[in-house]
Amino acid sequence: MWQLRRAGVDDLDAIMEIEHAVFPRDAWSRESMRAELASAHGFYLVAFQPGQPERLDAYAGLLATRGATQADIQSVAVAEHARRRGLARTMVQSLVAEARDRGAREIFLEVRVDNPNAASLYDSLGFERIAVRKGYYQPDNVDAAVMRLTIPEPKTSPAVGS
Repeated sequence: MWQLRRAGVDDLDAIMEIEHAVFPRDAWSRESMRAELASAHGFYLVAFQPGQPERLDAYAGLLATRGATQADIQSVAVAEHARRRGLARTMVQSLVAEARDRGAREIFLEVRVDNPNAASLYDSLGFERIAVRKGYYQPDNVDAAVMRLTIPEPKTSPAVGS
């Protein structure tokens, strides 16, 4: 079980630790991540075990300008010990909800073509592959599958007994 909260620049060290562990050859630079965390158009989440808010197990980020119809998932990274428990799914669903709240109707992301677990997650959440970016991930020269989700309207139902 994890708790999620919005990330800030104070989380930079812990986020970079996860970033380098999960993406050792193509990690974001510290400066780029700091800019993402500080941006008014960004929305980053971190996950931690209850009672351990300083020990992050995952982070995920969104770029979504309020009022724009499109948004981008920038990154999703889960520490090795926290994988295969639904954390990435929960974080992506939270980013989609935030994008919807900001007015987005579509959300895009890139995923390494050599990462079938991540691609499978995005497929299961309704993302569709729409393009390939050749050699997108450097220095490994790995292609990226570009994926898009048409953001569904929130589902609501009447309260029982109304």
